[in-house]
Amino acid sequence: MAQLVPSDDIAPAVGARPIRDASPGHTVGVAPVIAALGDLIEDIAVRLVERVHVASDTAAVIRRRRGGSAANMAAAVAHLGRPSRFIGQVGDDPVGDMLVAELRRVGVEPVVRRGGRSGTIVVLVDEDGERTMLTDRGCCADLAEPEPSWLDGIAALHVPAYSLVGGPLASTAATMIGWAHDRGALVSIDVSSAALVDAVGPHELGALLSALAPDLVLANELEAAHLGGPDRLVELGARTCVVKRGAEPALVHGRGGTWVPVAARPVAMVRDTTGAGDAFAAGMVAALVDGLDPVAAADRGHAAAAEVLARLADG
Repeated sequence: MAQLVPSDDIAPAVGARPIRDASPGHTVGVAPVIAALGDLIEDIAVRLVERVHVASDTAAVIRRRRGGSAANMAAAVAHLGRPSRFIGQVGDDPVGDMLVAELRRVGVEPVVRRGGRSGTIVVLVDEDGERTMLTDRGCCADLAEPEPSWLDGIAALHVPAYSLVGGPLASTAATMIGWAHDRGALVSIDVSSAALVDAVGPHELGALLSALAPDLVLANELEAAHLGGPDRLVELGARTCVVKRGAEPALVHGRGGTWVPVAARPVAMVRDTTGAGDAFAAGMVAALVDGLDPVAAADRGHAAAAEVLARLADG
């Protein structure tokens, strides 16, 4: 049976700082929380050091680590020194124990149901740092019967599009996005995957995003293309749209009605891009919560992404 981690067994978020005002649901005197809803999963990262020898051995560097887009975003928020919360379901197994403990270690408040089998992603990283992912989400999509208290004190809710389709999690996500809107919190959605766009259908996913009315929509260049192009993102009605383009300037569309390029931060060596997009989302959402305009917020996103890329290169 699925069990929610009790609140008295949750490590407090780090980096809380005083604030002058508190919107509904926020605790006066403590910085509001940025929450992410979605997957907490085991990553098995396989970095190839030579071309693949089909039907034979291939040299690689293999590491196990915490993964999942929402969990990565929450960890990046905590790394910025902001109160951070992850909401999701993880297996009632030793892998799940490790994943929840790792979130606590980096300063994220885990609000998780335990039940089922933890998921795994095998991430194949080529010599250019680009990723191909083999995904088994396990129980991640099984999160059902959400509770309003999961959103107590939040200023923003971030939801990868993975959380919007398939399984009880899709209904949970829609409900929680509605609750977040009711509380006046910023809602951000990351399109997450071009393959997901194709599987759901560009028109169908676009209609779903439009109905959920996020304040911020993020996509990389390939995801935006599969949805119908950057201008299709604008048609969805979000106040701010961002198209991430790797080392090239991101494109930001806000209330000014035009696309504005925002230069990426230079990174000397890129070995692995895992988590860079999630860190971009963390930096940008935190900046928007602080009241920065979308262009300045995107620059903060680039800074957070560059730091992740540099850490992965050193590792």
